[in-house]
Amino acid sequence: MRTVLALLAALVASPALAEGDADKGRIVYRKCMVCHSLNEGANRQGPSLHNIVGRPVAAVDGYTYSDALVAAGEEGRVWDDELLRDYLYNPRQAFPGTRMIFAGLRKDQDLADIIAYLKAEGEK
Repeated sequence: MRTVLALLAALVASPALAEGDADKGRIVYRKCMVCHSLNEGANRQGPSLHNIVGRPVAAVDGYTYSDALVAAGEEGRVWDDELLRDYLYNPRQAFPGTRMIFAGLRKDQDLADIIAYLKAEGEK
């Protein structure tokens, strides 16, 4: 019982998610730009990330997604902050079977910054 209470206390006491900085996210995005473009319809090895925040999973025309992402899209999943955070932290864990070869971003601040950057770019 003590273990359960300690775990609950740790979860309640955990810090809030970091607030992202789009300018710093531009630097983090350099890790993505080899495979992804921010231009609409400009797919590379990976799909365009143009307006990804709020977009349904596996919804870019002209890109052939893995079965894992197609299934997520068919389930109605959407790229929101939480899903992007989970995916960018560990793509293969978030969607087993994904073809994304990037190992992931391990720093909470990098995750927050890249999501802020993707949001800012989507508003342009």
